[in-house]
Amino acid sequence: MRTDRPAPSRPHQPSLRTDHPSPRRSVRPAPLPPIELLDRIPAKAFTAAVAPLFEGAPRFLSRLAEARPFGSLDELFGQARVIAHAMPRAEQVELIDAHPRLGAPPASVSGLSFVEQGYERDAAERTAVESEAEPRRIAAELDRLNAAYEDRFGFRYCVFVQGRSRTELLPAFAAALEADRRAELSRALDAVVDIARDRAGRPATPPRAGPP
Repeated sequence: MRTDRPAPSRPHQPSLRTDHPSPRRSVRPAPLPPIELLDRIPAKAFTAAVAPLFEGAPRFLSRLAEARPFGSLDELFGQARVIAHAMPRAEQVELIDAHPRLGAPPASVSGLSFVEQGYERDAAERTAVESEAEPRRIAAELDRLNAAYEDRFGFRYCVFVQGRSRTELLPAFAAALEADRRAELSRALDAVVDIARDRAGRPATPPRAGPP
């Protein structure tokens, strides 16, 4: 009987996706302001500017604002990693769970996650005669893995996609179910920061044709 894990903040629900993502989800947020500006603007403006990088996790963003000045983006993300690993457990889970589930319905995710999860590429590549069997199989497997992972660990599976398709991500997702909870929490926190760093280095327009 496990006693060391919090209950998932948002219970898993099977995806009701259509597998036909809407192009509007690929709209990107404004470019990240220069670090010199980020270091001196009010805390509320800072958190609003960097919120898309971290999917708006409120308590983490407040802590990050308090850690200024950074002087460079490398230092900002270095401190972000330190803060993420040092926060209370409930805040760590909040930060991880701010990210959508892998394979979440396209209309439910942020514009950045839409591209990262490959929905923009799917919309461009799908043809009218393409079989729906394989996308549905992958969706069902992701639903199963998400439910099993959240039941075991108490937080969402978060991974830095790095241009991989959802099919390519399935083996690592399945293997994660055998991991130690502390190690998996640490890996997920690192993934959150890696995703944010990648997002910060990506131009706001035009949208890219595939995942990061």
